[in-house]
Amino acid sequence: MASKFLASPIRRFLAKAHRPSASWPRHLSTAAAAAEAASSVYEDPDAGIVMKGVRISGRPLYLDMQATSPLDPRVLDAMLPFYTARYGNPHSRTHLYGWESDLAVESARAQVAALVNASPKEIVFTSGATECNNISIKGVMHFYRDKKRHVITTQTEHKCVLDSCRHLQQEGFDITYLKVGSDGIIDLEQLRSSIRPDTGLVSVMAVNNEIGVIQPMEEIGKICKEFNVPFHTDAAQALGKIPVDVDKWNVSLMSLSGHKVYGPKGVGALYLRRRPRIRVEPQMNGGGQERGIRSGTVPTPLVVGMGAACELAMKEMEYDHKRVSSLQERLLNGIKEKIDGVVVNGSLEKRYPGNLNISFAYVEGESLLMGLKEVAVSSGSACTSASLEPSYVLRALGVEEDMAHTSIRYGIGRFTTEEEIDRAVELTVKQVEKLREMSPLYEMVKEGIDIKSIQWAQH
Repeated sequence: MASKFLASPIRRFLAKAHRPSASWPRHLSTAAAAAEAASSVYEDPDAGIVMKGVRISGRPLYLDMQATSPLDPRVLDAMLPFYTARYGNPHSRTHLYGWESDLAVESARAQVAALVNASPKEIVFTSGATECNNISIKGVMHFYRDKKRHVITTQTEHKCVLDSCRHLQQEGFDITYLKVGSDGIIDLEQLRSSIRPDTGLVSVMAVNNEIGVIQPMEEIGKICKEFNVPFHTDAAQALGKIPVDVDKWNVSLMSLSGHKVYGPKGVGALYLRRRPRIRVEPQMNGGGQERGIRSGTVPTPLVVGMGAACELAMKEMEYDHKRVSSLQERLLNGIKEKIDGVVVNGSLEKRYPGNLNISFAYVEGESLLMGLKEVAVSSGSACTSASLEPSYVLRALGVEEDMAHTSIRYGIGRFTTEEEIDRAVELTVKQVEKLREMSPLYEMVKEGIDIKSIQWAQH
C-alpha cells in the first residue's frame, strides 16, 4: 500500500525534474534525453502516451512488418540461455564455454541452410542484410575487377544495393539499372540483352520491400546460368515467407536478415555458393572468423535466434501464408467496399500477400499518415521513409507523383489478428473520408470535372 502512496509523488517529481525550462534549454547527455522521453510516456497514464509531440490513447496496432517483425517468443526462449549461462565466445577452443557456443552456432547455421536448401558450409553470419549486400556487390566486383567491370541491377532495389552500385560507379565500374513494368516486374528480355562479356554480377531483389512483388527468380537464374554470370539476390523479405531454393533459383549469393523473419535484430546470413565457387573480397579485416569473409566475434545469442526463427518458418510457412493471404483480402476488400479511388501498387498476382501498398486518390499522404497514429504503418521503406520525396520504387513503376505521395504500406504478419485488420480498415476509411471532405479536388471529381484537363494558372 505504501508503494501506491509513494509512486504518484515520485512520478510527478520526475516529470517536473525532466521538464525543460528557460535555465536549462537542453540536456547535456543522451541519457538525460532518454530519461525525458521515458518520463513523457509515463507522465499521465490516464491521458495515454505522448512521444515526439504526438498524443495517442495507447500503443498503436502494428502493421509495419516489412520494417521489422516482432520477436517470436519461442525464438527468445532459444536465445536466453546464451545471454545468461552459456555466454562463451564461440571461437574459444580451449574450454566448455567456447565449445557449447560453437556447437550452438553450427546448429543455427544448419537451420538457416535448411530453409533455403543450402549446405551449412555455404552460410556466413553477418550483422544483417545490408552488410550481406555490400559484401556481395562490392566483394564480388573487387575480387574479379581485372576482368569484370559491369553490374546489372534494377531501379527498385533496396537503397543499400543501389548505394553499393553507386559506390562502384565512382570506382569506374559500369552499372545497368533495369526498368520495371507498371506491375513492378522486370523484363527478362531486357535483362538478357543487357548482359555483356564483362558483366560480373546480376543483382535482383526476390521480394520487394516496398510493394511486395515477387520477381521471376527461376527464369532470371536460368538466364544468368546461360551466360555464366553470378546471380545475387536480396532475399531479406522472402526468407520464411515464400519457398526459397538456392538450386532452383541458381543464385550464387543471397542476402538474408534475422529480424524480418521474427528473429532478433543485428544478425543476418550470406549464402555463398561453393560449386561452382563464387569468391568475394572481404569488406572487413580482423581475426578471420567466418572463413575470413566476415571477421568479428559471432554473436551467439543472435545467431541462435536467427536459426530458431528459420526452423519455425520452415514448419509454419504454409500456415502463415494462408492466414496472411486471408487477412490481406479482408483488409483490401474492407477498404475498397467503403471508399473509391483506391489503387494497389504493384502486381496483385505476383506478390507476397503480407505486403499491401495502396495509394488513395485526392489525399495528402503525410496528413493521412499523421491521422493514422493509432496504426503503425509506413509510406515505404523504413530506410528512406524520413524523406519527403515520393518513393523511388513507386516512381519506377510509373505511378504519378501525387499518387506516389499518398501511398501507405500495410504489413501483415504471423501475429496480426482479424480484429486489428478490422480496426485498421475503420481508421483508414475514417481518415481518408475526413481528408477528402477538405479537398476541393475531390469535390470537383464528384461533380464530373476532369482535373487533368484543367490548365492551372500561376499567380
